[in-house]
Amino acid sequence: MVAKVLSIAGSDCSGGAGVQADLKTFSASGCYGMSVFTALTAQNTTGVQGVYPIPPEFLLQQLNSIFDDVPPAAVKIGMVGDAESIETLSEFLNAQNAKNIVLDPVMVATSGDQLISNDAVEVLKTRLIPLATLITPNIYEAKILLGRDVEDLTEAA
Repeated sequence: MVAKVLSIAGSDCSGGAGVQADLKTFSASGCYGMSVFTALTAQNTTGVQGVYPIPPEFLLQQLNSIFDDVPPAAVKIGMVGDAESIETLSEFLNAQNAKNIVLDPVMVATSGDQLISNDAVEVLKTRLIPLATLITPNIYEAKILLGRDVEDLTEAA
């Protein structure tokens, strides 16, 4: 039986990150990948030119479509850019009793562009992190989540 895995993240039209990268990884790992988009981005290797957030109502429609038909064995969450969408997502996953949740708290693009609103960080910490089985922040995301300087984190490693 092939594992069904859901990516909940932004779209990277250049294919290097977000849902597109997740689906490539799922496929290479022999899994059946599904997707729910949280935002559309215009980006490439030089930076992010624009971000169009998906309204929470449509986020919920996508989630219902997947879970009503092909419930995933695991969920990977990437960029969720605003507090209302994080609330919607956390309430839905909690109600579905979703398991095997991997949270990659995407907050800043490699180019340095901010991908999450400041008010959403606290909601992410209080609502999504408690649902996660595994959290995979990079050093800068860990700094934001812990409220510490990057130097403090690299010294502790």
